[in-house]
Amino acid sequence: MKKKKGFIFDLDGVIVDTAKYHYLAWKKIADSLNIEFTHEHNELLKGVSRVRSLDIILELGDVQTTQEQKELWLVQKNEEYLSYLVDMDESEILPGVLPVLNYLKENKQFIALGSASKNARPILEKTGILSYFDAIVDGNDVSNAKPDPEVFLIAAKLLNTSPSEAIVFEDSVAGVQAANIANMTSIGIGDDTILYEAQHNFKDFTFIGTPFLSELIEK
Repeated sequence: MKKKKGFIFDLDGVIVDTAKYHYLAWKKIADSLNIEFTHEHNELLKGVSRVRSLDIILELGDVQTTQEQKELWLVQKNEEYLSYLVDMDESEILPGVLPVLNYLKENKQFIALGSASKNARPILEKTGILSYFDAIVDGNDVSNAKPDPEVFLIAAKLLNTSPSEAIVFEDSVAGVQAANIANMTSIGIGDDTILYEAQHNFKDFTFIGTPFLSELIEK
């Protein structure tokens, strides 16, 4: 009988490429404030809460403002971001993700989502993969942002899996650090020169073969 592990996936930049929509929404606000905001700057926001993301952008432009104005920008950013999601479908799922999800399901493994996004459920519904997940923990369920491991620890608890039996797929430095702090197996998806703290690294899911997944299950 195969072991049952807990496989926890981040959302943005791991399962779907909604990271590009976050960038466009933040850039619109930055441009309105004459703050230079590039793709390199956007790396600073990966795995970070919406509130902290706005603070980082304001710091980049040395902009001081009121809490009331910040709240308005946060609402504006979310509305802008959601407008991009209206037409989302399964084509937004990143290459190689579905074969991995299917393999884990076929082998009766536990699967959870662990994301800072507050729009995780509608995204999973629109892309048609909600049924793959045994547990969903998103920005509505946690109070501490990555690298705090709260989101992953809650996910493991919902899966009834110990942290040492959990495997996390992440595309952000903060997310990898959170997985490591939680004593989980960390798998970086993306640039290994950025995600060098991960225990395993893959450019994307197309590079993850079934032998590797089988090894993770049996380990």
